Amino acid sequence: MSKDNSYRQIFKSTSIFGLVQVVNILISIVRSKCIAVFLGPAGMGIVSLLTSTLGLITSLTNFGLSTSAVKNIAAAKAAGDEQKLAKTVAVFRYLVWITGLLGFIITLILAPWLSEIAFESKKYTITFMLISITLLFVQISAGQNVILRGMRMVQYMARASSLGAIAGLFISIPLYMFFLDKGIVPAIILTSISALIISWVYARKVKIPDAAIDKEILKTEGVEMLKMGFLISISGLITTGASYLVRIFISKNGGVEDVGLYTAGFAIIGTYVSMIFTAMSADYYPRLAAVAHDDVSCKKEINQQSEIALLILAPILVLFLVFIQWGITLLYSAQFLGVLDMVHWASIGVFFQALSWSIGFIFLAKSASKIYFWNELIANIYILGLNVAGYYFFGLTGLGISYLVAYFLHFLQMLVVSNKLYNFSLNKNTLRIFVIQLSIATICFVSVYFLKGFLAYLIGSGLLVISSVFSWKELDKMISIKDVFIKLKNKYAK
Repeated sequence: MSKDNSYRQIFKSTSIFGLVQVVNILISIVRSKCIAVFLGPAGMGIVSLLTSTLGLITSLTNFGLSTSAVKNIAAAKAAGDEQKLAKTVAVFRYLVWITGLLGFIITLILAPWLSEIAFESKKYTITFMLISITLLFVQISAGQNVILRGMRMVQYMARASSLGAIAGLFISIPLYMFFLDKGIVPAIILTSISALIISWVYARKVKIPDAAIDKEILKTEGVEMLKMGFLISISGLITTGASYLVRIFISKNGGVEDVGLYTAGFAIIGTYVSMIFTAMSADYYPRLAAVAHDDVSCKKEINQQSEIALLILAPILVLFLVFIQWGITLLYSAQFLGVLDMVHWASIGVFFQALSWSIGFIFLAKSASKIYFWNELIANIYILGLNVAGYYFFGLTGLGISYLVAYFLHFLQMLVVSNKLYNFSLNKNTLRIFVIQLSIATICFVSVYFLKGFLAYLIGSGLLVISSVFSWKELDKMISIKDVFIKLKNKYAK
C-alpha cells in the first residue's frame, strides 16, 4: 500500500466512525445536560460512582477478551482460513458468556460491600444488586462488537454504535425527567439491554460458519485468548481501579459534588477527544496487528496514525481552550464552572496522550502482553499518585495539571520502551506536526489563562484559525482532501 493510500485508509476509517462519534457526542451533550439539570452535581456523582464501580468489576471479570480476541479474529480473517475463523469466533462467544455471568454473579454477591466502599453506607445495596445483570449484557454486547471489529466491518460497527447511543438517549431522558434519582437504575439497565439487542442484530449480518466446541478446541483456541487477555484484563483492572480510587479520594475529601464536577470535566475531554481515538482504533489495531511481524511497517503505521491524530485533534483542543467556559455552561450549567481550569490544563496533556496512545498499540499488536502489563502498571502507579497529590494540594485544577504531567511521562515511557524493544522512533514529519500544533495550543493556553475577556477571545480565535488552516493543508498533502470531496460529490450526484 502506498503512503498516500495508507493515509487515505486511516482517514477513511476515521471519517466513517468519526461521524458516528459526532452523533454520539451530540447525544452525550443532551444526556449530560439532562443529568445536570434533573439530577445536579450530586446526582451526576451518584451515576459516576455506580458506573465506575461496574467498570471496575468488568475489568476484573472480562479477562481482556475484547482486546485479545480482536487480534485472533483479524489474523484468521487475513489468512483466509474459514475453518480457523469459525472456531475462533465460536470459542470467543462461549468465553464471553462465561465471563459475563461471572461479572453478574460477583456483583450480585458483593453488592453490600460495593455500596459501603462507594458510598460509605449500605444504602445502595439493592441498587447494585439490580444493576448487576448489566455486566452480562455489556459483556455480550462487547463480544458482538469485537467480532465486527476483528472482521473490520467498520460501517456495521458505526451503525450499531450510533443506534445504541440513540436508543439509550430516548430511554434515559424520560426516566431522569419523571423519576429523578429513582430513574438512574432503570436507565442503566434498559440502556444496556438496548445496546445488546442492536449489537446482536449487526453481528448476525456477518456470515461466519458455525463450529462445534469441544475440549480440544477450547484448549487450542481459548487458551491463547485467555493467556494474552488475562494480563490485559489485569492492566484494565489496574487502570479502572486507579480511576476509581481517585473518585473515592475526592468523595472522602471534597464530597460527592466534587466527584460530579470531576466527572463532568473529564467527560468533556474524554467524550470529545475519544471521538478521534475511538474512530481511529476501530481500524488501527487490526491493521497494525496485520503487520506486527515487521518493525519497519509498524513504525510507518504508528507514525501515520500519530500524524492524523494530531492534525484532527489539535484544532479541537484549541477550540476547547478558547470557548470551554461557554461549552461548560451550555453542556451542563453555571454550577460546573469550577472545572474550567482543570479542562484547560488537561487539554494540553491530550497532545502527549495522542502520541502515547498511538505508540502503545504496538505491544498489543505484537502480543507482548507482559510488556503491556508492566507498562500499564508503572504508568498507573504514577498517574494515581499525581492525581491524588494534584487534588490534595490544588483541588480540581490540580487534577488537570496532574493529567498533563502524567501523559507527558507516559509518552516518554512508551517512546523509550518501544525504541529499545522494536527500534521504534517518531519520524521528522510527525515531530514537526507535533511541535507546531503544541506550540500553537500552548500560546493559546497562556493567553486564555492569564488574559480575560475580549482580548483572550480575540487572540484565541486567531490561533484557532492558524491551527485549523495548518491541519487542513497538511491533510490535503497526505490525502488530497479536494479530490475526496469531488469523489463524494460525483458519487451522490449520480
